[in-house]
Amino acid sequence: MIFAFPGQGSQFVGMGKSLYSEFSVARQVFNEVDSILGRKLSHLIFNGPIEELTITENAQPAIMAVSIATLRVMEHKSLFPGHNVKYVCGHSVGEYTALCATGALTLESAVKLLKVRSEAMHEASLKCKGGMVALLGAEISEVEDILKSTQIDGVCEIANDNGGGQVVISGTAEALEMLPDLFKNSSVKKLIKLQVSGPFHSSLMKPADEKVLKFLEGIKITRPIVPLISNVTAKEENDPKVIKTLLAKQIISRVRWREMVLHMARCGINKFVEIGPNKVLSNLVKRIISTKSVGSIGDMDNFFNESLILTAENLKVGLS
Repeated sequence: MIFAFPGQGSQFVGMGKSLYSEFSVARQVFNEVDSILGRKLSHLIFNGPIEELTITENAQPAIMAVSIATLRVMEHKSLFPGHNVKYVCGHSVGEYTALCATGALTLESAVKLLKVRSEAMHEASLKCKGGMVALLGAEISEVEDILKSTQIDGVCEIANDNGGGQVVISGTAEALEMLPDLFKNSSVKKLIKLQVSGPFHSSLMKPADEKVLKFLEGIKITRPIVPLISNVTAKEENDPKVIKTLLAKQIISRVRWREMVLHMARCGINKFVEIGPNKVLSNLVKRIISTKSVGSIGDMDNFFNESLILTAENLKVGLS
């Protein structure tokens, strides 16, 4: 069993609102996040506008809050008796949620870290005109070969190896403008400019990497209850010191999602539960490995339907 937590881009106005209304354990999470931040992030999550919610400094803690609130409701309802979670993982900011879920980070530490992380990433983005572009239909090896064999003005790097024919490129505006010509004779079927404020997971984020690493010096990380599959190494990580280093390095490194999923599959894990808004990660998993044991739990609309499906497969889930 794998618990996975989504990253930036999964946010939408109203996410988690039904859980907030129905369960005190969910309200406690949102209220605590509001208190730590010193502002009503929950009001923005539930009411929008989407333009403001999508801003990096809001989206990152918002997605984490909804995911942890969902997990707390799962624990409260005891929908999945027993403890059979072998790994936790997350996509980009979801990695912080995963560490909170598995006890390596307190909720307070996770929120404070994301505040520093998101602000540092925003500041780094202001220093360079850049962005991100998704290549659909792309194979990672082909993208790597094309980028290596081409002289490109400016930074142009692979940010996300998402699998299922999806590779995301980060870079300067000038470099990204060259991509349609670079990939016109490749397997890439479509290029989509992502609605993000900067070239995340690239060397252009180095100033943010340094600020997060410095802030991490004062944050306590304990050994996680179950191993984290790291975005940077695509393998199990348990050592708190190593995890600290990888959290900072993640900001300037490729998210190796395809490799992470394949690694977990090789370890015999083919049951996958995405916890948080939307179904981005579970849809990617279905494209990477052949498994029907994939579910996504994020709000009251799909909470019990997905829970019943997963319970019928005798999935035993639980983290405390």
